[in-house]
Amino acid sequence: MSYLKFDKEELVNLEYSLQREFLRTNRSGAYSSSTLSGCNTRKYHGMLIVQLDKLDGGKHLLLSSLDESIIQHDAQFNLGIHKYPGEFYEPKGHKYIRNFEMDTIPKVTYRVGGVILTKTRMLVEHENQVIVKYTLEEANSPTILRFKPFLAFRNVHQLTRANMVANGKYTKVKHGIKMRLYEGYPELFMQFSKDPDFVPVPDWSRNIEYMKERSRGYEYQEDLYVPGYFELPIKKGESVFFSASTQVCDPANLKKQYKVEKERRIPRDSFVNCLINSGQQFMCDRNDGKDLIAGYPWYESIPRQTFLALPGILLTQSEVSTFEEVMKTNLSRLIGGLLPKYAGMSCDYDAADAPLFAFCALQELKQFKENIEIWKSYGPELKEILSNYKKGTRFNIHMQPDGLIYAKQDGVALTWMDAYIEGKPVTQRGGLAVEINAAWYNAVCFALELAESAKDKVFINEWSSYPKIIAQSFLDTFWNEEEGYLADYVDGAYKDWSVRPNMIFAAGFEYSPLSREQKKSIISKVRNELLTPRGLRSLAPKDLNYKGSCEGNADKRSAAAHMGSAYPFLILPFIKAYLDIHKAGGLSFANQIMAGFEEEMSEHCVGTLSEVYEGNPPYTARGAISQAWNVGGVLSALSVIERFGV
Repeated sequence: MSYLKFDKEELVNLEYSLQREFLRTNRSGAYSSSTLSGCNTRKYHGMLIVQLDKLDGGKHLLLSSLDESIIQHDAQFNLGIHKYPGEFYEPKGHKYIRNFEMDTIPKVTYRVGGVILTKTRMLVEHENQVIVKYTLEEANSPTILRFKPFLAFRNVHQLTRANMVANGKYTKVKHGIKMRLYEGYPELFMQFSKDPDFVPVPDWSRNIEYMKERSRGYEYQEDLYVPGYFELPIKKGESVFFSASTQVCDPANLKKQYKVEKERRIPRDSFVNCLINSGQQFMCDRNDGKDLIAGYPWYESIPRQTFLALPGILLTQSEVSTFEEVMKTNLSRLIGGLLPKYAGMSCDYDAADAPLFAFCALQELKQFKENIEIWKSYGPELKEILSNYKKGTRFNIHMQPDGLIYAKQDGVALTWMDAYIEGKPVTQRGGLAVEINAAWYNAVCFALELAESAKDKVFINEWSSYPKIIAQSFLDTFWNEEEGYLADYVDGAYKDWSVRPNMIFAAGFEYSPLSREQKKSIISKVRNELLTPRGLRSLAPKDLNYKGSCEGNADKRSAAAHMGSAYPFLILPFIKAYLDIHKAGGLSFANQIMAGFEEEMSEHCVGTLSEVYEGNPPYTARGAISQAWNVGGVLSALSVIERFGV
């Protein structure tokens, strides 16, 4: 039995199946995604979404859906489904779904009377191509399949309407046609493994609705262009392959190509394999090297998230060379010791924590390489970061005389809690942020460890006195002896005592200025007030500013994002700190925590972890449907638990 399987009763219930999505990527920026019912509920859903660097560098939806119909004795049974105004769904193909499996690739089984048809689809790695396999498992009468493509040719962030500019002309190619609705786009080749009849019936399907966009406060209706339909006969036991691609294919090779691609896939037959499979989908080849996409469907690369995700996604699988390629790609973007908030686009270098998280990622590399090798490969970049933080760089990021890092600029959120409303930070946390200074101490100590192995006397002489100074200043500034936890940030005489998860980094880093008793106290505080089955809350529920729900329009979501919402990636420093204190005796509780994440494998986006979860039960998933640092963080936490269990 498949690890991820959904039966008829669940799938025909739209309230259930519309809330569960699936995602496949090609490791080069393209993806395919929808719901279990086949009804697109987001403008970001579609069969083929590709990265178009030559157009605007963004992701573009070419083929929104391919509606299938089974025809027997002149009776037509439509398997597609779209939502139109007034809670109207047409056609209602979901009623024919009997099960949905996700073992290696998404597989849907339809039953119409005595007909059983299965459908699987996958993206071809590093190609802008989706292949769909249809197999007629059972049939008692001659059967015809009809396919109706719905075309968009738009940026995923936008919607389209019926217009006179769209080019409805098509050109026949082997076993199919090619089309390009607008100038600047690549041609879309729609081809089958056997020669179909194409019947041109050009029309616009108007006012298709995306319920997720409506709930998020965005425009949610669009018109999609339908050029006509394909028809072909199919026999019992026969398989037919459909390809949608930006390049022409040889239809005779589709079966072989499909088989080769399928054999590359990691089966989603366990919790860990689901995460490993999901982690691979974030990998991406860019013009400047290998990188990690932060999340699907709307994020690109985010360096701070990349550094926190990489060890879990790659090093837990011993993919050292790929890990180093991604590290080099990101560190090549250093300017003045800083990294961009978002890579691959024009944006500011206002991520004060990102360079320091690079040290954390490289610490995990010690399992595979000697310190002297790491220093030789990355020493120049690490020195650049430390030097610029010490002397001062942009956004008033600088080291104070007491050794701590101050980072504050009005109107700019410099930490990972960087939500904005009308251009103003929701949680600015300007000044001395606790996780930045914990990361700073860890970075300096780790750099000295590497330098000592490499006998870099110049660096050692310059930096060897700082760990003691930073550690004492950290405790004097952040520690509350009476309450037993750390301030979230300090700015001058003001100390923010909000109970947030940022303090757990200080307890979870390899190098920490905290004593064992201080760590135990912090762990207890975090466990009692922030821990959920989906990670750590960003603010304790007892706080007057706490927001346990994260839904509604953009402003409402931004207001709640770091005021109570839970993040799975934060479970890693918690697990590290907890097991560092409790050792093997803490394994039972650690495994109990991780069970909460396994429950999520059959929820929001099947087989992966979403961007954020509500702080209140039932901890509903929100935001992007699959987020790299959450997947990587949980994989790393599982690896830590495994090492303690050996």
